[in-house]
Amino acid sequence: MSFEELVTKAIVRDVELPYGGGTMALITLDNGFDHTKPNTFGPGGLTSLGQALDAIAARTDLVAVGVTGKPFIFGVGADLKGAAQVRTLEEALEIGRLGHAVFARLGSLGIPSFAFVNGAAMGGGLEVALHCTYRTISAGVPAVALPECFLGLVPGWGGTQLLPRLIGPAAAIKLIVENPLSQNRMIKGTQAFEYGVADAIFEPADFLEESLRWAARVLKSEISVERRSYDDVDWDKAVADARFLVDMKLHGASPAPYRALDLIAMARTATPEAGFAAEEEILADLLMSDSLRAGLYSFDLVQRRAKRPAGAPDPALARKVTKVGVVGAGLMASQMALLFARRLEVPVVLTDLDQARLDKGVGYVHAEVDKLLGKGRISADQANRLKSLVTGSLTKDAFADADFVIEAVFEDLAVKKQVFAEVEAVVSDSCVLATNTSSLSLTEMGSGLRVPARLVGFHFFNPVAVMPLLEIIKGAKTDDETLATAFAVGKALKKSSVLVKDAPAFVVNRLLTRFMGEVVAAVDEGTPLEVAEHALDDLGLPMTPFALLQLVGPAVGLHVAETLHEAFPGRFGVSPGMAKLVASGKPGLYRPDFSLDPEAVALFAGGSTPSTAEQVRRRVLEALSEEIRIMLDEGVVAAAQDIDLCMILGAGWPFHLGGITPYLDRAGLSDPRFLEPGLASVPA
Repeated sequence: MSFEELVTKAIVRDVELPYGGGTMALITLDNGFDHTKPNTFGPGGLTSLGQALDAIAARTDLVAVGVTGKPFIFGVGADLKGAAQVRTLEEALEIGRLGHAVFARLGSLGIPSFAFVNGAAMGGGLEVALHCTYRTISAGVPAVALPECFLGLVPGWGGTQLLPRLIGPAAAIKLIVENPLSQNRMIKGTQAFEYGVADAIFEPADFLEESLRWAARVLKSEISVERRSYDDVDWDKAVADARFLVDMKLHGASPAPYRALDLIAMARTATPEAGFAAEEEILADLLMSDSLRAGLYSFDLVQRRAKRPAGAPDPALARKVTKVGVVGAGLMASQMALLFARRLEVPVVLTDLDQARLDKGVGYVHAEVDKLLGKGRISADQANRLKSLVTGSLTKDAFADADFVIEAVFEDLAVKKQVFAEVEAVVSDSCVLATNTSSLSLTEMGSGLRVPARLVGFHFFNPVAVMPLLEIIKGAKTDDETLATAFAVGKALKKSSVLVKDAPAFVVNRLLTRFMGEVVAAVDEGTPLEVAEHALDDLGLPMTPFALLQLVGPAVGLHVAETLHEAFPGRFGVSPGMAKLVASGKPGLYRPDFSLDPEAVALFAGGSTPSTAEQVRRRVLEALSEEIRIMLDEGVVAAAQDIDLCMILGAGWPFHLGGITPYLDRAGLSDPRFLEPGLASVPA
C-alpha cells in the first residue's frame, strides 16, 4: 500500500517533571506545517509514532510518556487521500491493523501514558488520546469529534471500544453516531471534559505547563483519577434507542452508523483484542464500500470547492464594509443582523415600519446574545458589545453611512423595488445593495435603480446561523466590485458561497420546488399521501416532503411554485391542494404532535389516478434530472459540482449519496453532460 502522505512525525524530547516527578518522554505530533494543514495519520505517520514508542519502550529511566500536538492541532485522524486510494480488502485491513498496533503501544509500555490534548482532536487523533492512561484537554480546543460515520466509516482504531467504556454507551453513541449524523456536529474542549473524555482541563495560555504539573501529581499519587464502571447500565436499550433514531433518519441508506452501533454494543463484554479485530473487519468492509467513495466526493466538495468559489472575482476588488443596514425586523432579518454583528463586528442597524416591529427585532437579537452568554459561548464583555452594535431606526436615513444594505422584506417584486428606491435615496453610490430574495429576478428588481451595478443577490437559508450555504446571485448589471464585496462578506460570515446566475429560484429552491411539485402532483392525482410522503425514504433525506413544506410554510411554498410556474409553465405546476391548504390557514399537513391532520389531508382529495411509491420515486428523480440538465444548459452555475454543493449545504442532500448529479448518473437517470471527468465513478 503506497500513496503520497503529508507525514506527521513523532518528535520526542525528555521533560523533567516538576515536584521531582522524574523524566517523561514527551512526543509532539507535527507534520511540519501550520494549523491550516492538520496532523493526520497515514502509514508514514503511524510508522513514525510506532518507532518513537519502540525507542521509549527500550528505556528504563522514564516514569511516563506524554503525547501532544503542534500549536492548535492535536490530530485529526486518518489521511483521507490515502483512504480514497485503497484498492483491495487486504490493503483496507492493513490500515486498521497498523493503527491498532501502533496506538495499543501506548498502553503496553509498562509506564503510564498521558495525552495532552492541546488542539483539535478528531477521528484517529482522538483515538490516540483514548489509548493513553490519562488525558488532559485545553479549554480552548475548538473541535473534538469522531466524525467517521459522517463519511461512511466507523472509528477503526479503538474508538468504538474504548470510548463507551470510558464515558458510557449513551454518551459514546452521541459522539460516534448522533453528532456525525447531525451535520457533523463537534464538541469543544470544555464539553469533552464534561463528558468525561478528559480527566482534567486547563486554560490555553499555560496548558502544557499545567498538564505536566498535573501529571507529576498523578504519578506521585497526590491526585487520584476515579473512573466509573458502566457495567450496570442498560447498554442494549441505549443501542436499541439509537438504532431507532438512525432508522428514522436514514432508513438504512448508509451502513456505517449501523455498523458503529454493532461495535458499541460489542464493547460491553468483548476483550480489547476481540473488539479491535471487529473494528478492523468492519473498517475494511466500509473502506471498500460505495458509500465511502460517495462520502469522500461530498467531503472534497465541502472542503475544497466551497473554499474556492467558481467564478468569483478577484478578492482585491472587494470594498471594505464598516456598517451594515438590514431592511426589515422580522425573524429572518433579525437572524441576519445577529450574524453580521457577530462575524463582521461592525454596527448593524435594522429598520421597519413601526416601533413595535423594530423593538421585537432588536429584542430578538439581544435575547439570542443572552443565550450565547448563558451557554458560555461569549463573555459578558462580548455580549455587551454585540448588543451595542445592533440598533433600530424607523427611518432609512440611518443607512447613510452604511457600506452594505440587505433587504429581508415580503417576497414581492414591487415591495422590494420600492424598498431599494428608498434606500438608494440615502446611501452612497458605492454602497452594496443586497437582496435575500429566494426566487425573484435581480435584473427586474434593479431596473429602476440609479446604480443597478451595485445590486447583488445574497440568499441565506433558514436558520441563518446554522445553514452553511449562501447563494450569491449576479444580476445582468452587477459589477465585479459588488460581487467581490459580496463574496468577501460571505467569507467573513463563515458561509460557503456559490455564484449563481440570475435565474428563477436560483439553485436550491428551484430543485426543491420541482421535487415538491412532483410529490404534491402525485397526491393531487390520487396517490395516498402516506405513499407519496415516504416514496423517497430510502435516500435518507433529512425530512420528508410534507415535513419540509411544514417547515418552509405552505404560503411560501405556494408563492415560489407560482413564481416558477410563471417562468416555466411546462415543468412547474400550481397544486390545487396546496392552494386550498394555504387558503385554509393551516400551517401544514401535520399537527403539533406530528400526527397527520385529516382535515388538511382531505384538501388534496379528488384524484383518481394513484401511483405506487416506486412510480413516485422515479417521477421525482427524473424531474430532478431534467431540471438539472436544463440549469446546466442555462449556465445557472459553473459546473455540476456547484449544484451538488448547493444541495448538500442548502438542502441537506445526504453526504453518503455523494452529490445529486453523480447519484442520478448511477441511478441511470442523468444526462452525460452532468459529469466532468471522474464524477461518474462515484458509486451509488
